Amino acid sequence: MVETISTAQKLDILELLCQIMYLISITLSIIFVCSLYLVTYLPAQGQNATNPVPVIADPNLKVELVARHFDFPTAIDFLGNDDLLIVEKNTGNVYEVINGNVTGPLLHIDVSVKDERGLLGVASLGNTISSSQGNLPVFLYHTQCIKDKAADTQNCENQISRYELDRKNNTLTNPKVIVSLPGLPGPSHNGGKLLMDKEGNLLVTVGDLQSTKFNQNMTGYDTKAQNILNGTSPDGRGGILQITQDGKSVGSGILGDDSTLNLYYAYGIKNSFGIGIDPLTDNVWDTENGPQFGDEINLVKPGFNSGWEKVQGIWKLNQTREKESVYDESKNEVEFVNFDGKGKYSAPEFVWDKPVAPTAIVFLNSDKLGERYANDIFVGSAKKGTLFHFELSPDRESLDLSGDLTDLLYSKKEDSSSIVFGENFGVITDLKVGPDGYLYVVSASRGTDEGAIYRIVPVS
Repeated sequence: MVETISTAQKLDILELLCQIMYLISITLSIIFVCSLYLVTYLPAQGQNATNPVPVIADPNLKVELVARHFDFPTAIDFLGNDDLLIVEKNTGNVYEVINGNVTGPLLHIDVSVKDERGLLGVASLGNTISSSQGNLPVFLYHTQCIKDKAADTQNCENQISRYELDRKNNTLTNPKVIVSLPGLPGPSHNGGKLLMDKEGNLLVTVGDLQSTKFNQNMTGYDTKAQNILNGTSPDGRGGILQITQDGKSVGSGILGDDSTLNLYYAYGIKNSFGIGIDPLTDNVWDTENGPQFGDEINLVKPGFNSGWEKVQGIWKLNQTREKESVYDESKNEVEFVNFDGKGKYSAPEFVWDKPVAPTAIVFLNSDKLGERYANDIFVGSAKKGTLFHFELSPDRESLDLSGDLTDLLYSKKEDSSSIVFGENFGVITDLKVGPDGYLYVVSASRGTDEGAIYRIVPVS
């Protein structure tokens, strides 16, 4: 006997189905809202689902986002408290960030952007000049290339230009190129970091402008500043320059009084993305990138010779600039250019065997992160976004290292936890201590993230 379903039962089933459909729709709505939150809200906080967020090893410190949405920022410089300039490598734009709010651009420069060319550095006198003294001088380092269509050639220069910050109209005005430096063969190893010393002079890093791969090098660009004994006179490449705000030499020159040579503070440098001044001793320090090995941190005394192209890291180089053997300075087996004894080779204070691409270097002249970090060295890197921390020896002319690192060399199998301060910052291009005493980190990119400025502060 077949049972029939009554009309009342059919209505009950229909009502149950409606309730189930209603619950399903509510569930889908909740899933949609949560998905929308994850996609839109978290990126607004400066995070990215595919990239780990920046972290600090010290649990008493944290990372704050200051500003973002930049296109490969390369450098910042403070004008005052919560007020800074930031430059973008590829757009040639200069912006001002006040209390986290981005204004501008204050200036746009048509720059060459291939590889490491672009708008690379910025420096100013900061808030040392009051508004009553007139417009604030601002210095920029940028690459300019002009193509000669008839000859099918390109002429490139790295220029240091002086501008004035017009506060009333919020623009950079009155441009003047104070130094023209070589830009060929390029497009790699342009350096580009600017730093103002306490006398108001500019320190400038300039690389050798050659390809890392020896067989891709172009002839005709070998100078004595690269320790080429029969090379041409130094033309500004391969060193750290010290110039006045008018682009002149400071005094008669450290290495000699010949034109351009008199601008050199140091030489024998393959490429540098970082320069800092010890606030207690006024000693200059730099970072240097090696050719797939031998990244360095150096104490840079006047006349310092970093050794390139004869020595890199702890290794003597062969004719194709590859490792030949561990360099023993006591054997005098390498003949350096010394500019009549005015230049002197000095070994690095720390070496990475495998490249980390060290970039910015800064001294934390503040106790805002705790006394343990006051006046210590911090170094950024372009690989894995690692932020390193180093303590100094009592005389502050070497690093105070322990464990596996006492030999001043880090290889991949050794424990580096004692010097790792932070991670996941992406490509770190600049580090600065703000007027507030906190450490600021510029990240050009964190994979799919845009460029950003971060600040490291105490948790409470």
